[in-house]
Amino acid sequence: MADQPTPPPPPRPGDPVPTGGLDPSQVFASPPQTPAAQGTQGAQASGQQGGANPPPPPADMGPPPPPVGVVATKEMGYDDEDIKILAQVGNYRFGSITTSLSNDKVAIPAHPETKFDEQKFLTLLRGSISLTRDEKWRIIQAMPKLSQFQIDELQKILEEERRKFSELSPKHLLQLQRLEQKHSEDWKDLQAVVVQQGARQEEQNQAEEIRKQLGLS
Repeated sequence: MADQPTPPPPPRPGDPVPTGGLDPSQVFASPPQTPAAQGTQGAQASGQQGGANPPPPPADMGPPPPPVGVVATKEMGYDDEDIKILAQVGNYRFGSITTSLSNDKVAIPAHPETKFDEQKFLTLLRGSISLTRDEKWRIIQAMPKLSQFQIDELQKILEEERRKFSELSPKHLLQLQRLEQKHSEDWKDLQAVVVQQGARQEEQNQAEEIRKQLGLS
Protein backbone atom coordinates (compact mmCIF):
# COMPACT_ATOMS: atom_id res chain seq x y z
CA MET A 1 0.00 0.00 0.00
CA ALA A 2 1.37 3.41 -0.95
CA ASP A 3 2.49 5.68 1.85
CA GLN A 4 0.20 8.55 2.67
CA PRO A 5 1.66 11.87 1.47
CA THR A 6 3.01 14.04 4.28
CA PRO A 7 0.62 16.94 4.83
CA PRO A 8 2.14 20.39 4.36
CA PRO A 9 3.20 22.15 7.54
CA PRO A 10 0.64 24.58 8.93
CA PRO A 11 1.19 28.23 7.97
CA ARG A 12 3.22 30.51 10.18
CA PRO A 13 2.83 34.20 11.07
CA GLY A 14 3.46 36.25 7.95
CA ASP A 15 2.36 33.51 5.54
CA PRO A 16 -0.57 34.30 3.23
CA VAL A 17 -4.01 33.33 4.52
CA PRO A 18 -6.83 32.17 2.18
CA THR A 19 -9.73 34.55 1.66
CA GLY A 20 -12.39 33.74 4.24
CA GLY A 21 -9.92 32.59 6.88
CA LEU A 22 -7.67 29.67 7.70
CA ASP A 23 -9.17 26.19 7.80
CA PRO A 24 -9.56 25.18 11.49
CA SER A 25 -7.92 21.82 10.79
CA GLN A 26 -4.63 23.67 10.20
CA VAL A 27 -4.55 25.37 13.61
CA PHE A 28 -3.29 22.45 15.70
CA ALA A 29 -1.22 19.38 14.99
CA SER A 30 -3.68 17.70 17.37
CA PRO A 31 -7.02 18.94 18.73
CA PRO A 32 -6.96 21.37 21.66
CA GLN A 33 -7.75 19.91 25.07
CA THR A 34 -10.99 20.58 26.89
CA PRO A 35 -10.68 22.07 30.40
CA ALA A 36 -11.24 18.66 31.98
CA ALA A 37 -8.51 17.09 29.86
CA GLN A 38 -5.96 19.84 30.29
CA GLY A 39 -2.90 19.35 32.43
CA THR A 40 -0.31 16.74 31.64
CA GLN A 41 -2.14 15.52 28.52
CA GLY A 42 -2.36 19.04 27.17
CA ALA A 43 1.31 19.62 27.84
CA GLN A 44 2.26 16.38 26.08
CA ALA A 45 0.17 17.38 23.06
CA SER A 46 1.79 20.81 23.06
CA GLY A 47 5.21 19.23 23.18
CA GLN A 48 4.34 16.93 20.29
CA GLN A 49 3.33 19.97 18.27
CA GLY A 50 6.81 21.38 18.65
CA GLY A 51 5.95 23.80 21.42
CA ALA A 52 8.72 24.73 23.84
CA ASN A 53 6.53 24.61 26.92
CA PRO A 54 7.31 22.11 29.68
CA PRO A 55 4.34 20.30 31.21
CA PRO A 56 2.32 22.57 33.48
CA PRO A 57 2.97 21.87 37.16
CA PRO A 58 0.51 19.50 38.80
CA ALA A 59 -2.13 20.98 41.04
CA ASP A 60 -1.17 20.78 44.69
CA MET A 61 -2.92 21.12 48.02
CA GLY A 62 -1.31 24.40 49.05
CA PRO A 63 -3.26 27.66 49.05
CA PRO A 64 -2.92 30.01 46.05
CA PRO A 65 -0.58 32.98 46.39
CA PRO A 66 -1.89 35.78 48.61
CA PRO A 67 -2.77 39.13 47.01
CA VAL A 68 0.16 41.48 46.41
CA GLY A 69 0.90 43.32 49.63
CA VAL A 70 -0.33 40.53 51.92
CA VAL A 71 2.48 38.80 53.83
CA ALA A 72 2.23 35.00 53.67
CA THR A 73 2.56 33.18 56.99
CA LYS A 74 2.56 29.55 58.11
CA GLU A 75 -0.69 30.21 59.96
CA MET A 76 -2.23 30.90 56.52
CA GLY A 77 -1.12 27.46 55.30
CA TYR A 78 2.13 28.40 53.53
CA ASP A 79 5.36 26.49 54.12
CA ASP A 80 8.99 27.65 54.05
CA GLU A 81 9.35 27.07 50.28
CA ASP A 82 6.19 29.09 49.55
CA ILE A 83 7.42 31.99 51.67
CA LYS A 84 10.91 31.87 50.11
CA ILE A 85 9.59 31.94 46.53
CA LEU A 86 7.10 34.71 47.30
CA ALA A 87 10.04 36.81 48.49
CA GLN A 88 11.90 36.04 45.24
CA VAL A 89 9.08 36.93 42.85
CA GLY A 90 8.02 40.08 44.68
CA ASN A 91 4.82 41.50 43.17
CA TYR A 92 4.58 38.87 40.43
CA ARG A 93 1.38 36.86 40.26
CA PHE A 94 0.29 34.69 37.35
CA GLY A 95 -1.08 36.95 34.63
CA SER A 96 0.65 40.12 35.76
CA ILE A 97 3.16 40.09 32.88
CA THR A 98 0.74 39.54 29.99
CA THR A 99 -1.77 41.91 31.59
CA SER A 100 0.70 44.73 30.91
CA LEU A 101 0.66 43.95 27.17
CA SER A 102 -1.84 45.24 24.63
CA ASN A 103 -3.79 43.80 21.71
CA ASP A 104 -2.64 46.61 19.41
CA LYS A 105 -1.92 45.62 15.80
CA VAL A 106 -3.49 42.16 16.27
CA ALA A 107 -6.90 42.15 14.58
CA ILE A 108 -9.39 39.31 14.25
CA PRO A 109 -10.65 38.94 10.66
CA ALA A 110 -14.34 39.61 9.98
CA HIS A 111 -16.62 36.86 11.35
CA PRO A 112 -20.19 37.74 10.29
CA GLU A 113 -21.64 34.41 11.47
CA THR A 114 -20.47 34.69 15.10
CA LYS A 115 -20.59 37.17 17.98
CA PHE A 116 -18.09 37.53 20.82
CA ASP A 117 -16.01 40.16 22.60
CA GLU A 118 -12.93 40.35 20.37
CA GLN A 119 -10.74 42.25 22.85
CA LYS A 120 -11.59 39.90 25.69
CA PHE A 121 -10.80 36.92 23.48
CA LEU A 122 -7.44 38.38 22.39
CA THR A 123 -6.57 39.16 26.01
CA LEU A 124 -7.25 35.55 27.02
CA LEU A 125 -5.30 34.29 24.02
CA ARG A 126 -2.22 36.42 24.67
CA GLY A 127 -2.23 35.26 28.31
CA SER A 128 -2.15 31.55 27.43
CA ILE A 129 1.12 29.79 28.27
CA SER A 130 0.05 26.47 26.74
CA LEU A 131 -0.35 27.72 23.15
CA THR A 132 2.66 28.58 21.00
CA ARG A 133 3.01 31.90 19.19
CA ASP A 134 2.20 30.24 15.84
CA GLU A 135 -0.89 28.49 17.25
CA LYS A 136 -2.21 31.79 18.59
CA TRP A 137 -1.75 33.39 15.18
CA ARG A 138 -3.46 30.49 13.40
CA ILE A 139 -6.39 30.58 15.84
CA ILE A 140 -6.90 34.26 15.01
CA GLN A 141 -6.75 33.57 11.27
CA ALA A 142 -9.26 30.69 11.61
CA MET A 143 -11.87 32.71 13.54
CA PRO A 144 -14.04 33.42 10.44
CA LYS A 145 -14.50 29.67 9.95
CA LEU A 146 -15.17 28.69 13.57
CA SER A 147 -18.74 28.12 14.73
CA GLN A 148 -20.22 29.99 17.68
CA PHE A 149 -19.97 26.77 19.71
CA GLN A 150 -16.28 26.34 18.86
CA ILE A 151 -15.48 29.93 19.81
CA ASP A 152 -17.41 29.67 23.07
CA GLU A 153 -15.65 26.42 23.97
CA LEU A 154 -12.24 27.81 23.10
CA GLN A 155 -12.88 30.82 25.30
CA LYS A 156 -13.91 28.51 28.16
CA ILE A 157 -10.65 26.56 27.77
CA LEU A 158 -8.60 29.76 27.89
CA GLU A 159 -10.50 31.03 30.96
CA GLU A 160 -10.08 27.68 32.70
CA GLU A 161 -6.36 27.65 31.95
CA ARG A 162 -5.94 31.10 33.48
CA ARG A 163 -7.93 30.11 36.57
CA LYS A 164 -6.02 26.85 37.14
CA PHE A 165 -2.58 28.46 36.90
CA SER A 166 -3.68 31.33 39.15
CA GLU A 167 -4.72 28.86 41.84
CA LEU A 168 -1.41 26.96 41.99
CA SER A 169 0.55 27.40 45.21
CA PRO A 170 3.49 29.86 45.33
CA LYS A 171 5.90 26.95 44.75
CA HIS A 172 5.20 27.28 41.01
CA LEU A 173 5.53 31.05 40.67
CA LEU A 174 9.14 31.08 39.47
CA GLN A 175 8.37 28.60 36.68
CA LEU A 176 5.19 30.45 35.77
CA GLN A 177 7.06 33.75 35.72
CA ARG A 178 9.64 32.37 33.27
CA LEU A 179 6.95 30.87 31.05
CA GLU A 180 4.86 34.00 31.07
CA GLN A 181 7.87 36.16 30.22
CA LYS A 182 8.64 33.94 27.22
CA HIS A 183 5.04 34.08 25.98
CA SER A 184 5.03 37.82 26.52
CA GLU A 185 8.02 38.18 24.17
CA ASP A 186 6.29 35.85 21.68
CA TRP A 187 3.20 38.09 21.68
CA LYS A 188 5.31 41.19 21.03
CA ASP A 189 7.00 39.30 18.21
CA LEU A 190 3.60 38.40 16.78
CA GLN A 191 2.58 42.07 16.87
CA ALA A 192 5.76 42.98 14.96
CA VAL A 193 5.09 40.31 12.32
CA VAL A 194 1.55 41.60 11.81
CA VAL A 195 2.88 45.16 11.31
CA GLN A 196 5.45 43.93 8.77
CA GLN A 197 2.80 41.91 6.93
CA GLY A 198 0.54 44.96 6.74
CA ALA A 199 3.37 47.08 5.35
CA ARG A 200 4.11 44.47 2.65
CA GLN A 201 0.44 44.33 1.70
CA GLU A 202 0.29 48.12 1.43
CA GLU A 203 3.35 48.09 -0.85
CA GLN A 204 1.75 45.43 -3.05
CA ASN A 205 -1.48 47.43 -3.27
CA GLN A 206 0.41 50.57 -4.26
CA ALA A 207 2.41 48.69 -6.90
CA GLU A 208 -0.79 47.20 -8.31
CA GLU A 209 -2.38 50.66 -8.48
CA ILE A 210 0.64 52.02 -10.37
CA ARG A 211 0.47 49.12 -12.84
CA LYS A 212 -3.21 49.85 -13.45
CA GLN A 213 -2.49 53.53 -14.05
CA LEU A 214 0.20 52.59 -16.57
CA GLY A 215 -2.09 50.08 -18.24
CA LEU A 216 0.16 47.17 -17.31
CA SER A 217 -2.51 45.06 -15.61
